[in-house]
Amino acid sequence: MANQIQPIFILPEGTQRSSGRNAQKNNIAAAKAVAETVRTTLGPKGMDKMLVNSAGDIVVTNDGVTILSEMDIEHPAAKMIVEIAKTQEDEVGDGTTTAVVLAGELLRRAEELIEQEIHPTVIARGYRQASDKSVEILKKIAQDISAKDTVMLQKIAITAMTGKGVEEDREHLSGLAVKAVLQVIQQTGSGMVFDKSDIKLEKKVGGAVEQTELIEGIILDKEKVHPGMPSRIVGARIALVDSPVEVKDTEIDAKIQITDPSQMQAFLDMEEKMIRGKVDAVVKSGANVLFCQKGIDDVAQHYLAKAGIYAVRRVSSSDMEKLAKATAAKIVSNLEDLSKEDLGRSGLVEQVKVGDEQMTFVRDAKHAKAVSIIVRGGTEHVVAEVKRALEDAIGVISTSLINGKVVAGAGAAEMEVAKALRKFARSLSGREQLAVEAFASAMEIIPKTLAENSGLDPIDVLTDLKAAHEKAQTWAGIDVFRGKVMDAWKQNVIEPLQVKIQAITSASEVAAMILRIDDVISSGKGSKSPQGMPPGMPPGMDMGM
Repeated sequence: MANQIQPIFILPEGTQRSSGRNAQKNNIAAAKAVAETVRTTLGPKGMDKMLVNSAGDIVVTNDGVTILSEMDIEHPAAKMIVEIAKTQEDEVGDGTTTAVVLAGELLRRAEELIEQEIHPTVIARGYRQASDKSVEILKKIAQDISAKDTVMLQKIAITAMTGKGVEEDREHLSGLAVKAVLQVIQQTGSGMVFDKSDIKLEKKVGGAVEQTELIEGIILDKEKVHPGMPSRIVGARIALVDSPVEVKDTEIDAKIQITDPSQMQAFLDMEEKMIRGKVDAVVKSGANVLFCQKGIDDVAQHYLAKAGIYAVRRVSSSDMEKLAKATAAKIVSNLEDLSKEDLGRSGLVEQVKVGDEQMTFVRDAKHAKAVSIIVRGGTEHVVAEVKRALEDAIGVISTSLINGKVVAGAGAAEMEVAKALRKFARSLSGREQLAVEAFASAMEIIPKTLAENSGLDPIDVLTDLKAAHEKAQTWAGIDVFRGKVMDAWKQNVIEPLQVKIQAITSASEVAAMILRIDDVISSGKGSKSPQGMPPGMPPGMDMGM
């Protein structure tokens, strides 16, 4: 009897594995499914998504990164696509949907080339060449912008907000975003420096969106600590203290034995004297407003109120830093060291009732390097979407200023890149030429999607756009409201150059990485298989809320 060959088990039981063409198809299908999920949100006429999690919390948005972050995505290739959106948001603040849709289309075009027996590494190499050439083309056609171009900056913000559900108030909101960024962005020897945490967005349900307001200073979700304190201080001299205004507990366990009632009174008098000393230090410095990171004792509150000082306790360390930037105050750790030179200045500090809560507004801080925007709206969902729209606007304005270059939107930049890439492809020999042509065709997914989301015929629109660009109309884009070709630059549809560059480079990098995967090995221990899908989901996807 011939010896039977025993099977050799390398991987543990329950491990799932797909390899070769099968693995590639699954990964591409997963990436395409993610892209299709957000594709209908692109453009001025894009629709919103309602996301409901297991706890019943609702998010209504058309912001690409928010949609993908809220979805519980299991497939590893799909997670890689979500990463593009997160990187896009962190780096440039907008263009998340563009990046994801582009990555999905690059993979769809690559799949067609794989069917023609073109090796994935050849496609990946061609995509890299096309990506580098795209960046070169975009830099060539981009226009300059500076902090003086406030009208242009507002147009950029309006473009970012269009289709975000804040359409009626975009003029007002974009104006606030421009003012806020110009207030906090700083020119250094190496260029513009911007920290988005210097603009605090405070959500408050109630009122209307047009009541959203920019405060040249800081808003604190806190009220004064004592009713006897003034509610309004004009010409505020602000002390920032990060130590408690109360008697310190001993750092070692101590027991005090009192044998006489007079000793008890002496002990209490000593405590009060110590607290009085701390309050006197504040008064002596000339401060009339005190923001304390720690606690303020009841006795201290009384003395501060008698001295006419407005005090707030338990202010977060991040808010203390913002207050320091806004008012030019120094944060002091020891009250005894507090001096006039440590105080910050602002025109007004007041307690205001917003909705059903009392808040502290630090207003009119001259040369404030930290500002606040109080975001208003009729419901929690409206306020959240207005905040997301403002974040996008702030992101594109700051990106434009840091990079100093802008291009037209409405699909114009993508069509110009596609035209130039086709010309570039003809100069190549070898199979990479096909990959570059596929990349050029993939760029057209943006104007095509804009047309589809607007109810227009995408074939007619693309034909008209191609004809316009062949006639050297660099900024020819889609007017989604009239269904015609327009000069996107003249129609004020303007976007930062860096948003386009980031979207193209990250989409091509992820597409190339996914194409090079020919084996997916999934551990069987407590993890879901990347192929495990609920009924009705696209192949290779497992999305759950």
